[in-house]
Amino acid sequence: MTTLHLGLLRGGLEIKQFLRSRESVVFTLAFPLLLLVLFGAIFNDELAPGVSYTQYFAAGMLAAGLLSTGFQSLAIQIPIEREKGILKRLRGTPMPRTAYFIGKVVMVLAIGLAETILLLATAVLLFDLPLPSTAGKWLTFVWVAVLGITACTLCGIAFSSLARSGRSGPAVATPVAIVLQFISGIFIPYQNIPGWLRDIASVFPLKWMCQGMRSVFLPDSFAAQEVDGGWQHGTTALVLAAWIVGGLVLCLATFRWTDRS
Repeated sequence: MTTLHLGLLRGGLEIKQFLRSRESVVFTLAFPLLLLVLFGAIFNDELAPGVSYTQYFAAGMLAAGLLSTGFQSLAIQIPIEREKGILKRLRGTPMPRTAYFIGKVVMVLAIGLAETILLLATAVLLFDLPLPSTAGKWLTFVWVAVLGITACTLCGIAFSSLARSGRSGPAVATPVAIVLQFISGIFIPYQNIPGWLRDIASVFPLKWMCQGMRSVFLPDSFAAQEVDGGWQHGTTALVLAAWIVGGLVLCLATFRWTDRS
């Protein structure tokens, strides 16, 4: 079998294992949905003509849901698998590391699709988030989501090597995810964030994922409200692609089958 074929088969197993873990399903799928409902119900100010805070926040939460599914869940899940010896047993098989990474990407893409559908349906039904009106915007939505969740997945796999044990996974990954959400323009309009924090956020994928999602779901007139005065689709694609390449290199360089001890 080719590495790709093995990775796809591994992806099917990863999806089954995820669905059998009720805690992971509830946390991964329900938490972003809960935040969307709470913030959408509390804040409803108008940020610009025809754009409410709820619509702005909903677009950002679509990106945050992909971050939660790709980066946060894997940075927590993999150290647990490593501590339980699951990865050690996989190491004894002919499956290469790349196939294992492909399996994680397949699982995250499937769960991310379900997450996106839930968030999008809730935002449309409860908070009047307008759906994209053109094929071009739907295409932008697809490539931003696919590039973004792939980058987050590979970064999550690489970041999982920092956790010394399964218990320390949440303590290591959760603060990073929360900080990135606050400085990337999800909870607070990006133009209102201090410049030095915006500079930090612009290095990471989430800021560009949020901006890409805003370009899809907010009016084109809102582009003038962005810090750089436009949607910057080309820069978004380049940054996300760079993180995919860099994330894969980090995965291959840092991934461990067993605990450091």
